[in-house]
Amino acid sequence: MAHQLTAPTTLTRRAVRTAAALAVTAALFAVTACGGAAEGSAGDKGTVVVRIPDPKNSGVLALGKKDGSLAKALDAAGARVEWTGSSGPFAPAAQALNAGQLDIATGSITSGVTALTQKPGFKLFSAIEPDGAGEGILVREDSGISTVKDLAGRKVAVNQGGTGEYLLLKALARHGVPADDVERVYLRPDQTASVYKTGQVDAWASWAAYSVAELGSGDSRFVADGAAVGSDNYSFHAVRTGFAERHPKVVKALYDYLRTGSAAQRADPEKYVNVFTDRGPTAVTGAARELQLRILREGGTVEPITADDIARFESVARFYLDQKVLTKPVDIKPHILDIEALG
Repeated sequence: MAHQLTAPTTLTRRAVRTAAALAVTAALFAVTACGGAAEGSAGDKGTVVVRIPDPKNSGVLALGKKDGSLAKALDAAGARVEWTGSSGPFAPAAQALNAGQLDIATGSITSGVTALTQKPGFKLFSAIEPDGAGEGILVREDSGISTVKDLAGRKVAVNQGGTGEYLLLKALARHGVPADDVERVYLRPDQTASVYKTGQVDAWASWAAYSVAELGSGDSRFVADGAAVGSDNYSFHAVRTGFAERHPKVVKALYDYLRTGSAAQRADPEKYVNVFTDRGPTAVTGAARELQLRILREGGTVEPITADDIARFESVARFYLDQKVLTKPVDIKPHILDIEALG
């Protein structure tokens, strides 16, 4: 059972469709609004422009933006970055890749397999192991929910066809709770916090970008995290197919930078958190900051996609098909870029 909410009230069926269309348009605009370069175009002095969502205030790309190391690495490959909108869920980024308005994006394989059913114009070129500690099903401390089985008869906010829906369905399957016994409330992740905090939903299946703030507040906990539900929710980097064909040297340079940077971040995460500011809505402080640091220390690093990774991607696709999230099988292999073959 599933329906859509928009903060803070429930929508009618027609309003849901309208709001969903506007949400996609707005999210796509957020990803592409700052972009001005033509597809695969050359910028000043013949450099290749690579369009990447702005990394905000944390992570390898944020530090690379601040200290100039990313610009240096790309310059060696004859390229420069153009920050295009801001990072967020993969669904709107996939649309921007398909439309030729974005060159690189990050996502999770749960949202990736959904996007791969839509005649994708992108390929996956890296794999990062699932974040077992940062993703899970959030419940408020006063919710009365102690186990996954307690979710029966409740409302759970999820992002449709993405990490949230996957985590919820995995948890229910593992604990023998019929999926239809739980009401899935489809919401954009950036709209969910207020709905969750005001009790319009009983739980929220999410990932570190959104869960850290809730867990750090002391008012919420995971009833089950990614490790507990057996999540195969790998993260990945995707590149627009046309860009990869024209500029393989640039893609390889970016991959090498991300791989080296992810290892450095895991070893010493302090400088990758609150990169630009330690105040305001993009900063993490107190318990949330400590949790974010722990997640980074325990997290995976950027690696090439192996045959074993593909098998796990395929297992996610099969699970989604079995759960009727997908309506047709997805063939993963044609959409994988062998990054090591680029030299």
